Amino acid sequence: MRRRDFLGLALAGSASSPVAAALGKAGRAQSARLGRVVVVGAGFGGATAAKYVRMLSGGRIDVTLVDQQAALVSCPVSNRVLAGQKTLDQLTFGYEALQHAHGVRFVQGRVTAIDADKRRIVAAGSKLVYDRLIVAPGIDFLYDAYPMLARAQQQIPHAWKAGPQTRLLRRQLMAMPDGGVFTIVIPPQPYRCPPAPYERACQAAFYLKTHKPRSKVIVLDGNPVITSKRILFERAWRELYPGMIEYVPGSEVRQVELATRTVRTVFDTVRSDVLNLIPPQRAGRIALDSGLATAEGRWCEVDFLSYASKRLPAVHVISDAIDSGLPKSAHMANAQAKICARAVVALMLGEAPDPAPAFDNTCYSFIDDRQAMRISTLYRYDPAKASMEPVAAGILSDHASAQEGRDAEAWARRVWTDALG
Repeated sequence: MRRRDFLGLALAGSASSPVAAALGKAGRAQSARLGRVVVVGAGFGGATAAKYVRMLSGGRIDVTLVDQQAALVSCPVSNRVLAGQKTLDQLTFGYEALQHAHGVRFVQGRVTAIDADKRRIVAAGSKLVYDRLIVAPGIDFLYDAYPMLARAQQQIPHAWKAGPQTRLLRRQLMAMPDGGVFTIVIPPQPYRCPPAPYERACQAAFYLKTHKPRSKVIVLDGNPVITSKRILFERAWRELYPGMIEYVPGSEVRQVELATRTVRTVFDTVRSDVLNLIPPQRAGRIALDSGLATAEGRWCEVDFLSYASKRLPAVHVISDAIDSGLPKSAHMANAQAKICARAVVALMLGEAPDPAPAFDNTCYSFIDDRQAMRISTLYRYDPAKASMEPVAAGILSDHASAQEGRDAEAWARRVWTDALG
């Protein structure tokens, strides 16, 4: 059995699946080229999709990956930069392996237009033609409620896209006086990575407990309760950071005063030394500009068998930008990308996508420098609902532990390697 056929069968789940048949057909026609796929967005979803389209087609689909940035900066693990456990350089990865080992062409530049009728995009001033387009635009931010923040990100960083703002928030935390206040403002769902704000509270508290023990962390949550791993986060705050973390649910922001870093909510007025306000989110700009997003202009609707857009032909949308009702996470993006890649290869071979896709989602959160906790959920396609539904309730760690911390490090290495080759 050829390596790529074995890989295809393993990813498809069974030898009788449509993608296995498609791969068998591909193996019998070595000389034929299948066409061109362009992938917009080189995060965990886009990079994974580009790699797997090449692998599953036996290299017979030409793949071009386009992104504004020259490297991927990992959002997973980036909260640990705040506490000094990681550096941003350790979380930055290039696309060389995708190019050299898998034959993916990488183009750095901003995509300014998608012409679905002519099946081409405009990127970096050039037109790229495709047979199938995969769009993984990630998230952007909604500043409608407080437009002044769009111009004040050096003063009040969100740090919700790992990069320079992560370093900035780390510097602000280090410069904060002992006895100061670090405030995190969490938007209502949906937003990228549901447990990440609460993990950030833990990392900030760990740093402050070690270096500025008279300080305080205030969590102003726009949701009625902690959105993920609630019992475990409450236990961590109670046992590790008693009296240091103040959690305020249902905190609808009414006003933000930049000069004093003051937030007025429906309940209270909070003045901070460091203010980390995470804005509400929507699909990335190109999704709105191209008409991929819904009429409300926030998320993209897709067919979950292939992640084909319900708005533009021959275009597939994956990762955080889609309206799935599921957590927006790196693990989820990686899983969706593989289903999408299998479907794209099958469609380009004239085959139907897998009628019963399934995947899991695992998310780790660190509560200090060593201990982490996990939630894992299995999802399967429900034909009656035409959506991905949880098979059962998510499996939660019994408690945070150093072993889970080691598992979290191993998970991060696996997802980085799987996405980037």
